[in-house]
Amino acid sequence: MNAVAAVARLKLKVNVTAIVPATENMPGGRAQRPGDIVKAMNGKTIEVVNTDAEGRLVLADAICYAVKDGLSPLVDIATLTGACHVALGDFCSGLFSNDESWQNNIREAGDISGERLWPMPMFDDYSEQIKSAVADIKNSGGRWGGAITAAKFLAEFAGKTSWVHIDIAGTAQTDKERGYLVKGATGVGVRTLINLARSLVNK
Repeated sequence: MNAVAAVARLKLKVNVTAIVPATENMPGGRAQRPGDIVKAMNGKTIEVVNTDAEGRLVLADAICYAVKDGLSPLVDIATLTGACHVALGDFCSGLFSNDESWQNNIREAGDISGERLWPMPMFDDYSEQIKSAVADIKNSGGRWGGAITAAKFLAEFAGKTSWVHIDIAGTAQTDKERGYLVKGATGVGVRTLINLARSLVNK
C-alpha cells in the first residue's frame, strides 16, 4: 500500500490497482485439514495437502479477482516460502513469471532501486509436482523446488495474463542494520514498484 501511496503522491500518470488479500488465520473446528478440497474464485479445485501452505490459497483468489477485473500486467509480492529464503538467503528476492519481458521490466526497476531480484526457473516439469488425483491441483508440491512449485501454483490462476510473483520471504526482515535498512521490516518491494511505475510512465 505504501507503493500505491507513493505513486499517488508523486502524481505519476499510471493506473494502479492494489488488491490486499487478507484473512484471519486461527485454529478452530472449521480450520482446513489435509485432504480437504477447496474451490478458488475461478472454480479451480485445490487439494489441501499442506495446511502450512495456506497463504497461497488467499493469494490465488486475489490473482483471480485481478484477472476477472481485466487488470494487466500483474505483480504480486508475498513472504510466500521458506524455500525461497533457503535458496537465496537474506539479500535477494525470488522472481517468477509467465512473461519474460514483464519480468525483465521488474528486474530492471529492482536494479535501479537497489533491491535485488533473481529470476527462478518456471519449466513446465515443475507443474507435475502440484498435480492432484482428486482435484485440479494440490496446494503444495513438496519440499524440493518449493519456491518454484508455489509460483507454479499461483501461475495457474494468472492464466495468460502477464504476471510476476516476487517471493520476499528472505528479504522482508533484517536482524541488523544494513546500509539504508534499519533492523526489522525492510519494506522490500516498495522502491521497486515505484520505479516500475516510473518506467511505465516513461515508456
